[in-house]
Amino acid sequence: MSVIEKDVQEVKSGWRSFTKGKWAKKVDVNNFITTNIKPYEGNEDFLVGPTSNTTELWKIISQLSKEERERGGVWDVSLDTVSTITSHNPGYIDKDKEQIVGVQTDAPFRRSIQPFGGIKMMIDATKAYGFELPNNIVEMFTNIRKTHNQGVFDAYTPDMRAVRKSGVITGLPDAYGRGRIIGDYRRVALYGIEFLIKDKKQQLTELEVDSMTEDVIRLREELSEQIRALAELKEMAAAHGLDISKPANSFKEATQWVYFGYLAAVKEQNGAAMSLGRVSSFLDIYAQRDFEEGTLTEEQAQEIVDHFVMKLRIVKFLRTPDYNELFSGDPTWVTESIGGMAEDGTTRVTKNSFRFLHTLYNLGPAPEPNLTVLWSEKLPEGFKKFCAKVSIETSAIQYENDDVMRPYWGDDYAIACCVSPMRIGKQMQFFGARANLAKALLYAINGGVDEKSGAQVGPEFPAITSEYLDYNEVMKRFKPMMEWLAKTYVNTLNIIHYMHDKYSYERIEMALHDRDILRTMACGIAGLSVAADSLSAIKYAKVKPIRNEQGIAIDFETEGEFPCYGNNDDAVDSIAVELVETFMTMIRKNKTYRDAVPTQSVLTITSNVVYGKKTGTTPDGRKKGEPFAPGANPMHGRDKKGALASLNSVAKLPYSDAQDGISNTFSIVPKALGKDEESRKSNLVFMMDGYFHNSAQHLNVNVFNREQLIDAMDHPENYPQLTVRVSGYAVNFIKLTREQQLDVINRTFHSSM
Repeated sequence: MSVIEKDVQEVKSGWRSFTKGKWAKKVDVNNFITTNIKPYEGNEDFLVGPTSNTTELWKIISQLSKEERERGGVWDVSLDTVSTITSHNPGYIDKDKEQIVGVQTDAPFRRSIQPFGGIKMMIDATKAYGFELPNNIVEMFTNIRKTHNQGVFDAYTPDMRAVRKSGVITGLPDAYGRGRIIGDYRRVALYGIEFLIKDKKQQLTELEVDSMTEDVIRLREELSEQIRALAELKEMAAAHGLDISKPANSFKEATQWVYFGYLAAVKEQNGAAMSLGRVSSFLDIYAQRDFEEGTLTEEQAQEIVDHFVMKLRIVKFLRTPDYNELFSGDPTWVTESIGGMAEDGTTRVTKNSFRFLHTLYNLGPAPEPNLTVLWSEKLPEGFKKFCAKVSIETSAIQYENDDVMRPYWGDDYAIACCVSPMRIGKQMQFFGARANLAKALLYAINGGVDEKSGAQVGPEFPAITSEYLDYNEVMKRFKPMMEWLAKTYVNTLNIIHYMHDKYSYERIEMALHDRDILRTMACGIAGLSVAADSLSAIKYAKVKPIRNEQGIAIDFETEGEFPCYGNNDDAVDSIAVELVETFMTMIRKNKTYRDAVPTQSVLTITSNVVYGKKTGTTPDGRKKGEPFAPGANPMHGRDKKGALASLNSVAKLPYSDAQDGISNTFSIVPKALGKDEESRKSNLVFMMDGYFHNSAQHLNVNVFNREQLIDAMDHPENYPQLTVRVSGYAVNFIKLTREQQLDVINRTFHSSM
């Protein structure tokens, strides 16, 4: 008999009236959802506005946000206490008005110290915002308690340090928490902490085996840490006056229990993406039961959702200016995946799917949580039109192709960060930032010499010395350069994730996973469109390198025309496809830490600006220091044949070779979608159905005029909540650097379909 079967009587009130299934015998949240969900096929007419408590709480948060901007980006720091699950006393916005309680420290907007990923980042971050880290903490995490960052740099080779410095590999999670792990926070609500601890103890008992191999020893230690973390989660909740040892008994409790699980994770880890998962339709099951029992009204349900989302909006980490340059706008990627279809053909859209999106009206637009709709042509028409309405009016949600991802990951996956799908509670990712293919192409031309520093970074191949670049010769040099880059990249990631497991293990997130999970090694590429257009110029026009005194090609002259990626032209789109396929094949050849399955993304976040700074002039006509296009986007202004042609080019990139996601950020002016609200909604739905029908994976949708962004840049005080979609996430426009604001403004705004 399983642990859970023994204690069925204890959970009777929490499980009352639920249809039993496999989930009642072992931890299986997906089976619970499949057995109990009540899909909703209607429209948004049932939704209600904010309560007075919601409005008053949001006023407090808005004031704190204003003060935070006035203080240079950080409101306050809890300097004397290293953040753990139980480190801080409870903090409140206004306790009497809050339906969902808990913040990361003892006050909202007060950021915590999280040095386990790296003490240097904490020192630099506090100093950048006018604070000073106490000497005892610096001493502790410098000379006594080793950090992830210290371990990584102890093991890095000179080659790894060189590629990191040059920018041919950038954004590595070697100084902070890696993120991209989604704890199944729903388990806290469905089973309660006592059951989860008993389940983990049983897993530990099963590892009392004859042969204590390294793998068994490591897993036993990890399970012991997970058990401790679950006990601390229970203690944290108790400090708020709540007992989460048993399953949640109502919609409000279920939402609170889920939030406590997530709160514990962000108190303990400052990962690059601390995603929430897929909780809205799970929670709807509790709401429906309360409605049927007469204990919940629509106003109360929306208020609980509003307050939950309010808390997710104010999750904050202490970052350095260098980090913020890569990942601009203070993002946390609290990604919530909404909608999608079940494998049995029914929809997973519920009324709670609508309520979560409706927070963008009740609280106003915001980048967090990163609301992500899992799109399918089979979604209910009312939901599709509501999503289109929200996109047109807020530009605050993104879309991912459920019909493409579901065959790979099943019907209970969620998006981590931006575009990375994973099965909830059964899979984790070793996040790996990205390699710069455009810079690698310059290395191929220059014999491994960095075009900016003049240092020998890549392998010392003979440089190309011909007057004009020959496509076949360039490709003959480019492919071995990519092989070297792939090998160096994977080896670097192996070190990073070995050290993260050793010095900054995600105890509570992994406690909310199965014991045996799938691990992926999430590599990525940047500069795809720059590399594709550069190779197109070399192949179809005449490109003459301009070399400096050292013989390094630092500029290029192009004679003739060449096709550009983004115009639905197979002559160049096929080059982009080949690059994606080729680099993924090279990545797969390398041994990965813990036998992780290699994957790849085409994603840049806002670091397309930084990548551009680190890359010299390229053969496509892009000048030294100019930004790349974000993600899989065409270069700004080169997609000249309209919105659909641009979308079709991106849709050709094969998801099979980019299973970590293919980010496409799309901007269109409102009038291009139609003359009135109804036609705009219908046309946007039609456009997304067509785009995703062609097997595209992701789409950010921005609907606004360029003039609005220009005005916001000049008058930020008038646009405190202006939200724009960038590469895989949303950002508060006025929090971007001016350089990044200009990059967004200079992107293609499609004025026709």
